[in-house]
Amino acid sequence: MTGFATRQVHGDAGRDAGASGAPAPGRVTPRATPVYLTAGFEFEEWEQAGGHFGAGEGYAYTRTGNPTTAAVERRIAALEGGADALFVASGQAAVTLALLGLVSAGQRVLAAASLYEGTRGLLLENLPRLGIEADFVDAAADPAAWERAIRPETRVLFLESIPNARNDLPDLAAVADVAHAHGLALVVDNTLATPYLLRPIEHGADVVVHSASKFLAGHGSVLGGVVVDSGTFDPAASGGLYPHLVAPSRTGGPSVPQRHGGRARLAYLRETVAPRFGPTPSPLNAFLVGQGIETLSLRVARQSATALEVARWLAFRPEVASVDYCGLDSSPSYALAKRYLPDGQGSVFTFTLHGGAPAARAFVETVEVVTHMTHIGDVRSLVLHPPTTSHVLRTPAEQAAGGVHPGTLRLSIGVEDLPDLIADLERGLAAAVRAPADIDPEETP
Repeated sequence: MTGFATRQVHGDAGRDAGASGAPAPGRVTPRATPVYLTAGFEFEEWEQAGGHFGAGEGYAYTRTGNPTTAAVERRIAALEGGADALFVASGQAAVTLALLGLVSAGQRVLAAASLYEGTRGLLLENLPRLGIEADFVDAAADPAAWERAIRPETRVLFLESIPNARNDLPDLAAVADVAHAHGLALVVDNTLATPYLLRPIEHGADVVVHSASKFLAGHGSVLGGVVVDSGTFDPAASGGLYPHLVAPSRTGGPSVPQRHGGRARLAYLRETVAPRFGPTPSPLNAFLVGQGIETLSLRVARQSATALEVARWLAFRPEVASVDYCGLDSSPSYALAKRYLPDGQGSVFTFTLHGGAPAARAFVETVEVVTHMTHIGDVRSLVLHPPTTSHVLRTPAEQAAGGVHPGTLRLSIGVEDLPDLIADLERGLAAAVRAPADIDPEETP
């Protein structure tokens, strides 16, 4: 097998797009992936239409498949070590579809407590309306905690490879063993680690999801999400826990595993869930994510290395109460980071200022190189105040339990020069120290 950087640049994108059922692109073979910006595709003969709707052959309508999107799906699946992938309109859509493909009304999701707040809200507010409830594990690195929390109705174990943004790493292989001992699927959100730093399928994950808007795209310009499947679904091993995956079709035809084997989970999403819920990505967005993937390893390696230096620098600053970054040897997750993330510990983390919310506000309003915005995984360094933004719907006690305090800030480190970032952060810290005198507490967020 070729190396990661070679696969991310070459893959199989572009070269086989014309043979995938799309209109022939012409006499020359495009090196870049063609953008098929069309709602539908013309059928060249009567039988072709029947073949598509009967057996899923070729392309008919972009909501059910597009060759540009398919090329990016193949690329991501190859980088993650998966059997197949499904590209959708956002990372939130990817999480939703992955869960809806496995969990039904009356069943439960068991998730790590330190989830991204958008996913946590989905589990607490949206899925319950469909009859799907959630339980949470506080000690995500402890397989015994997962074991104790499994109920007869549990169908999915869900966690993030690098939690956003506390950095309290789970023990992926141990949690996978717990899931498989019960015939359950392990779904891992790998957005912050990216397949360059960590490939959860190699550690036992069954399904991997990404917000492709982040590191995969890399430039903060488009939205997208992806579900990657390991291709290891075994109807016998599942013990009847997923009857919708093994049942015959509505017309009595072959089941999904009979038609797709170990890829049944992903095939079910592609055929039954995604086209009906409709989170269809633009082919142009898929193309731009594909372009971003070609430099993924270069960006992530630099961002991770810079983030480690920034975290080390912050850890020794008197203005800083704590730094939650698994790459620091002071982190409770350091041993897991050395095991699972030897090539870098990512570039998104939090730190907490002694001065509380006034200090955080002064810091955010003073930095110039670091951009104040809601996003991560950008080539630009970004900062956000979780207590008043991403975690605002959590109670103070819930925030504190998740490592979010009034003075906590989330950093997403970009590709800028380290001296420029340090100078900017130092400027922000100097403003934070002056905050009590400069800012009226009544005006703080």
